[in-house]
Amino acid sequence: MADNAKSPRPVYRNIHVTDIVSYRLPPAGIVSILHRVSGVVMFVLLPFVIWMFDTSVTSEISYDQFTSLFVAGCGVIPGWFFKLVALGLIWAYLHHFCAGVRHLAMDFNHDAVTKESGRTTALAVLAISVALTLVLGAKLFGLF
Repeated sequence: MADNAKSPRPVYRNIHVTDIVSYRLPPAGIVSILHRVSGVVMFVLLPFVIWMFDTSVTSEISYDQFTSLFVAGCGVIPGWFFKLVALGLIWAYLHHFCAGVRHLAMDFNHDAVTKESGRTTALAVLAISVALTLVLGAKLFGLF
């Protein structure tokens, strides 16, 4: 009769805050979290984006003031800091866009969504968004 006894099934619970450091997320989980983070970054920096757009299209003088901000800075804030904020916005937009296209592609074809395709497309989103950010960041910082 002991042979027929069922072994206790493992109990899965939410991870504790102290386990976060040792917990390994799959690439799809990383892309999902970064998709949310990039959305928040774009939302929080929306006033900066609106100011940049307004300043750049108002007149030639305001455009020159806008571009000089990235070189000379403003007050005690150096110009490289504004470039870094703009680079953060570039990354947020590119990552959010690439992850959104990934989600749309998965929505169009539910049958083709597998664990391996999720991993592959997540790695592609990470690679493409980082590569495009590096190219546009190089242009922003004047490397070409």
